[in-house]
Amino acid sequence: MAEVGTPDQPLRVAVVGSGPSGFYATEALFKQGLTVKVDLFERLPAPFGLVRNGVAPDHPKLKQAIQVYEKIAETPGFGFLGNVTIGRDITVDELRAHYHAVVFTCGAETDRRLGIRGEDLPGSHTATEFVGWYNGHPDYRDRSFDLSHEAAAIIGQGNVAIDVARILAKTVDELKHTDIAEHALDALAESRIRDIFIIGRRGPMQAKFTHIELRELGELEDCTPIVKASDLALNAESEAELADKNSRTSVKNMETMKAFAGLSEAGKRRRCHLVFLQGPVRLEGSQRLERVVLEKNVLSGPAFKQSAKPTGETVALDCGILFRSIGYRGVPIPGLPFDERAGVLPNQDGRIIDQQGEPIPGLYTAGWIKRGPTGIIGTNRADAVATVKSLIDDLPKLKTRAVDSAGNIADLIQQKNLRRVSYADWSKIDQSEIGCGSGKGKPREKYTRVSEMLGILG
Repeated sequence: MAEVGTPDQPLRVAVVGSGPSGFYATEALFKQGLTVKVDLFERLPAPFGLVRNGVAPDHPKLKQAIQVYEKIAETPGFGFLGNVTIGRDITVDELRAHYHAVVFTCGAETDRRLGIRGEDLPGSHTATEFVGWYNGHPDYRDRSFDLSHEAAAIIGQGNVAIDVARILAKTVDELKHTDIAEHALDALAESRIRDIFIIGRRGPMQAKFTHIELRELGELEDCTPIVKASDLALNAESEAELADKNSRTSVKNMETMKAFAGLSEAGKRRRCHLVFLQGPVRLEGSQRLERVVLEKNVLSGPAFKQSAKPTGETVALDCGILFRSIGYRGVPIPGLPFDERAGVLPNQDGRIIDQQGEPIPGLYTAGWIKRGPTGIIGTNRADAVATVKSLIDDLPKLKTRAVDSAGNIADLIQQKNLRRVSYADWSKIDQSEIGCGSGKGKPREKYTRVSEMLGILG
């Protein structure tokens, strides 16, 4: 029998999930000096995951990573299988029968819950829903957001919270030449929101947004960032954090917020408030959300390990819409173990493990579904490389795994009567989107339903 990874017996790997981690894992596999065939599976007809569906439309530079992924897709041995859901259309066991190894890179697709009373009132939403809606993600195309109220609350102070606030705060003129979904632009044009509150349980030093994201709030045409000078007074532990040589981002954030504290509100319709040391304890309303009740906190613990300690004092904030943005978690995949507490696939160095902690032969994971939602887009490259190293280290064991030689994955897809979208198919959809956008002065007009994408292919 020929060695695996040679022209006579290529190493066959399935990668499930076509976001950054999926493409970086694919790239790492092609760089091993072996003969490799990689099939990249995606449940939607369109690839690129979070870069297409999560990056804010007014941040086009962050989407330039797609150019890297397009180059990877040109590598001999690459295959794209879009519109195929693993765990539903094809089982994990069926997939394993066709490949030496399977790498799951399907991200963190849902939000953490607040766990408070009233969280499911109409008007209370996840950030994921809203981001997916304005980015044209088919899963969220038919969601509706009541923007007829004057106040919106966002729970959380990371970059996604800032994205949500910025989209709510921008004018139509600021958004109309981006790739924002048309249905979202139309709804935002009618928005009556005037006050946006970005609320964090801890202080300004512990906020998770980056300086660039924060600074943009001061560059909006018709919205003023509001920070109370008293909220920027730091305790001794936060001063110690600020003085640390690794706190460069926090230093810039503090400088920016101090500048915000001195701004005049005159002449602008909207205000974006940064609120610190307050956390939600319940949402209230008779038929729908009317207010969020916040409890004031104080910081407790040593520098870099400070936590929010409730004081018992509450304040009510009237708002008609609320978004929670307190972190993401993965969702279970039928046929695989799942760590419910952490929201990830249990693994050791990228090897998926069973309940006894033993690696399951041929199963691997990378990205947010491996480690949780941390880091930026580029962080996933090193993470994917580490997982591929584990896979290559296991190659002697993978050689002993029988791979179904009676047919290939295309035969199985045909047997199941699935409508697979190839990379050439995606390129047709891509060009059609670009063409639809060009007439509107946009980089593209995304198709927001799977049926529309498949309709382009005939």
